[in-house]
Amino acid sequence: MKSTFKIPGAPAPIGPYSPAVLKNDTLYVSGQIPTNPVTGELTLSSIEESTKQIMDNIGLLLKEAGLDYSNIVKCTIFLTDLNDFVKVNGVYGSYFETMPPARETVQVSRLPMDVPIEISCIAVR
Repeated sequence: MKSTFKIPGAPAPIGPYSPAVLKNDTLYVSGQIPTNPVTGELTLSSIEESTKQIMDNIGLLLKEAGLDYSNIVKCTIFLTDLNDFVKVNGVYGSYFETMPPARETVQVSRLPMDVPIEISCIAVR
């Protein structure tokens, strides 16, 4: 059996996908961009604020599935400018108190809605 999750009150996805899918004990979180779930506006004032918005959104999806950041086993970070790597790490790392998940960070030429960052993850119960 498979269940899907979204952030309560958040705008609908911009494509035919679910924000998060739980299959057995594994939650697959689709790539999240820095969208404020209350206003629907993009948070683009700085790469740090964009990263924080994404990580907070991932936290809301984890909560909907009955999980938290400690359940994340793998993340992928997509950046349009790898020069932002250190700034992103500063914010991203603050969400993991111990044993951060496996991760890769890649530079891409463009992301949806021309945002500078997107993060996806996998979490396990």
